[in-house]
Amino acid sequence: MTEVRLTAWARGRVQGVGFRWWTRARALELGLVGWARNTADGRVEVVAEGPEDSCVRLLELLRGGDTPGRVDGVVERWSEAKGGSTGFVER
Repeated sequence: MTEVRLTAWARGRVQGVGFRWWTRARALELGLVGWARNTADGRVEVVAEGPEDSCVRLLELLRGGDTPGRVDGVVERWSEAKGGSTGFVER
């Protein structure tokens, strides 16, 4: 299975609503490592590494409408996994 890195930026009402905690829980369920953090412009940046199908599923969940708050859009970037992360943390 190909290991990949997904970097996704969620915009909408995603800060202060439990979005990073929810993202962490979904990522851990999928066996992914990485982090989620608030950005200064009001978005949440998510970096997840692991099997490509698990990263695709996380992206689907981020866009799925069952997240805390309100997601107006998600932009993603795909790259090779860098490794070195353990667990999934809120930053």
